[in-house]
This record gives sequence, structure tokens and C-alpha cells, in this order.
Amino acid sequence: MELSALAGNPRLKEQLAQRAAGRGLSHAYILAGPAGSGRHTLARILCQAMVCTAPQELRPCGRCPQCRKAAGGTHPDVIVVAGPGEGKPIAVDQIRAVRSDAHIRPNEGARKIYLLEQADQMNASAQNAMLKLLEEGPAYAAFLLCAENPGGLLETVRSRCEELELSPVSQSECAAWLKGRFPDRPEGELRAAAVHCQGILGRAVEELNGGEDRAARLSQANALADALETGSELRLFEASTVLEQVPKPQLVPLLDALTEELTRRMVPSTNRKRLVRAVDLVRELRAGALVNANPGQLAGWLCAGMFVNAGSGGER
Repeated sequence: MELSALAGNPRLKEQLAQRAAGRGLSHAYILAGPAGSGRHTLARILCQAMVCTAPQELRPCGRCPQCRKAAGGTHPDVIVVAGPGEGKPIAVDQIRAVRSDAHIRPNEGARKIYLLEQADQMNASAQNAMLKLLEEGPAYAAFLLCAENPGGLLETVRSRCEELELSPVSQSECAAWLKGRFPDRPEGELRAAAVHCQGILGRAVEELNGGEDRAARLSQANALADALETGSELRLFEASTVLEQVPKPQLVPLLDALTEELTRRMVPSTNRKRLVRAVDLVRELRAGALVNANPGQLAGWLCAGMFVNAGSGGER
């Protein structure tokens, strides 16, 4: 199976290659990993492989009309299912519509593929409707469930899918990949981006592309990190109000940037113990954000975790 478009992830590639060479690709996969880790690159490869008309061992060939349509997002048998609005998870009615549509045979390809965005954020009703589809769907139907936190999926759903977990790539692999993507950028910029992204290529691309959103996010992360490292309870309360103001899709990237900044400060800081507690707390907030915790709750959670919960090591 041709997987060169996906950087790193040798174990995952071996898993897929063995599966494709043996029984063929599964009808259901969970594509797990943080934003920017390559989930959509992998999804595109799988979609191409499932509709490709080349011999099995050459799929995806990338050249046949079916591959080109899947790569370009124009294949009629590759259907993307996303929530009804920005930041909203897929609803149960959408899954019921998918279930009806799945019984209509493919238009052009041998398979009909449904790519479900943020599948881990679906509620129990939507997931149970999905479960029936995984169990009773037609043989030609395939399902790719994108999940930043696969633990958010019901165990009954997970057990009926093969899980493909994307891992961070090494700094050398990242630098080489970035060189191919940005051939005209200075080596120093590429090396710096490879270090900062912590193996998540999407973050490196975002850094090199720049943009006002990223600059604002870094500024917000720095302000929060200052308050968490040395600030008073009042200062942290004031800084944490930013969590209520950022658009919901930008909340997890902000918390990721905050974790990176807190981690970077640990070595030179005289408040390392406090920073360690802050990192653990921000990771808890991130998990809450993934299951749609209210931003106002997250702000309160942050302050309480640092200053109120004395029983768990919080400061007074």
C-alpha cells in the first residue's frame, strides 16, 4: 500500500500494509491523533485506496480518475459528515441520514466512504445510531471516524473499528518534510519550526505560514502562563477570562500553546513545582474542552485548580 504521503508513523504504516495485503482494508477505522498530526492526510490516502482502480498492491496509485477525484475532494462516493454548525458535534439526525444514504449503492467507485469529523464529540444517541450502521451497514460502505480523543467514543463503537493512532514525527523527519513543503524558506526557520511543533506537522505549517490568529494565540498563552507561574489569584482570574472570549474551535489550540509555553519555562523557572501543577491542570482543561465543557466552566476550573483546591496541592 502506497503511504509515502504520510510522514513518519512506521508502525501504523506497517499495520495498514499488512492489512491491505491480507484481508484488504477494513470497513471502519478510527483515525486518532491531535489536530495537525496527519489524520486528514491519512483519511485521504484511505479514501483513494478504497476507490482506486489499480491492482491491489499498487493502491492508491494516485493517477487513476478515482484517485484524483478522491484527492481533490470531488469524488461522489466520498462523503464528509461534520456538525451542523461551527464547533457543534455531529447530531443523531445526521447519523440517521447517513444510515439511509449508506443503502444507496456507490455512484462510481467500489466503495462508498463516510468521513466523520470530530466523531469523539458525538453524544451517546448519535454514537448508538452509528453503532447500528457499523454492525448492519452494506458491505461496500466504509467509515472513517476522526477522533482527537478516541476515549470519547463508546467502547461498543471502538470495538467495531480498527484504531489507527498517529504519533509525532521526529525532528529530523519533520525538518525534511518541511523542506519539501517550504523549499524557499531559510534552514534556520525550518529547524525552529521542527523543534517548536513537537512532532505535529500541522503546527509547524501554521507557524511557518504565520497569521494573526497564531500571533494572538501566542500572546494569550503567554499572558496565561505569566499568571499561572507567578500571578496572584486575582491576576489569574483576570487572565483566564480569555477562555470565555476565544471562539470554541480555537480553544484547544490555545490550551496546546499554553501547555507548550509552560513546559518551555520549567527549566529556568524558580517556580517549577507550580508550573508542573499548572501543566497537569491545563491538560485536564483540554480534555474537558474536547467533550464540550463550557468555556466559563474552564476558566473557573483553572482558578480553582491553582488556588482553591488546597487538598490537591492548590495554593492559598
